[in-house]
Amino acid sequence: MKRNHIRLIVILGAFAITGITVVQIYWLQKAWNIREKQFNQTIFIALKNVAENMSRYNQTELPNENPVNQLSSNYFVVNVNSVIDANILDYYLKTEFDKLNIKTDYEYAIYDCHNDKMVYGNYVSAKGKKPVKLTTNMPKYDEYIYYFGINFPLKSNYLSSDMMVWLIFSVILLVSVIFFGYAIFIILQQKRLSELQKDFINNMTHEFKTPISSINISADVISNPDIVKNPGRLKSYGAIIKQENNRLNNQVEKVLQIARIEKTGFELKIEKTDLKEVIENVTSNCKAGNSDKKLKITTDVEDGELSIKADRLHITNILHNLLDNAIKYSGKDADIVVSARKSGNSVIIGIADNGPGIGREYQKKVFQKFFRIPTGNVHDVKGFGLGLYYVKNICKAHRWKIRLQSEPGKGSIFYIEIPLE
Repeated sequence: MKRNHIRLIVILGAFAITGITVVQIYWLQKAWNIREKQFNQTIFIALKNVAENMSRYNQTELPNENPVNQLSSNYFVVNVNSVIDANILDYYLKTEFDKLNIKTDYEYAIYDCHNDKMVYGNYVSAKGKKPVKLTTNMPKYDEYIYYFGINFPLKSNYLSSDMMVWLIFSVILLVSVIFFGYAIFIILQQKRLSELQKDFINNMTHEFKTPISSINISADVISNPDIVKNPGRLKSYGAIIKQENNRLNNQVEKVLQIARIEKTGFELKIEKTDLKEVIENVTSNCKAGNSDKKLKITTDVEDGELSIKADRLHITNILHNLLDNAIKYSGKDADIVVSARKSGNSVIIGIADNGPGIGREYQKKVFQKFFRIPTGNVHDVKGFGLGLYYVKNICKAHRWKIRLQSEPGKGSIFYIEIPLE
């Protein structure tokens, strides 16, 4: 699938999901407002009936204006214009709420004009349970003399329970959005993997092309009957075939090694390892293998014993990989510094080069499988993009930390932090 098609799918999908989400939120909010308005109207009716019942009981008249006043979302005050009997009030509240099917907790307090304070009345639970916390400081209302205040502490829960269908649809929508996001993530991940595999195949083609051509040319020369008359030349071309065959074999082994690690994992043979000895062996081998280059490798290893617990084979391999990368990317005048020293309870290994450096946008990606820094159609540095992936996995298996410090034009330094304990 082309990149433009994927981008179009992501944009249209995001637009559709955003539109559906906005519409759902709008209708959910609208339904909530309607339900809250209905609840408030029902409360107004019930409390007005309570005030009228109290007025008839006390044989007084109510004022012409509505006796019920809403001070907040949950709190109402009711003017009864006469002395309030708490028992009678409790009875009328329960009667009216049952009549209008108001099934939620409430608490009320009666204003005492002699002491100028709200006297707590009762907490009534719809389920008959004791309240966890009582609101004993209900605010006063200066415009009334004989009144009571009533609070609905669980109003939001009550409204939510009546909107269960809306909430279920909202949860379904949320799950759909998450699923869509995950699907897009998988598509993009598969697209990235497909591009990496394509780059890997291209790199493999370039890597194999040179040794295959060399072997083919050497085979043509050796198949010439006159070559027998020139043993030196025959030996030289035989050595070329052997060298290129080993090169091909090493490249195939790298790919197979990564495949084995991903499929079956690997077992570490942890043992006490002399890090100095490993560094000396790796640097010596790299110098010998690149004798045709102008190469300078400096070792800066701390004096004294420098032993670590590691798989000797794998620590050798990762140091060889890092050194090999440093040499390849540093060009003709490679200047490499390999350092190792203790820092607290750890040993820090550093491999610094004088190469072109790595941009910040690529520094985390260099440890990904098949990833190579884009260079257009130029393939002057050979490789499959597996070396640093292998290094990262070995460090992870040992529980070591690896980090990269680099700036374009200033070279790169790879640090490996190995705990001593």
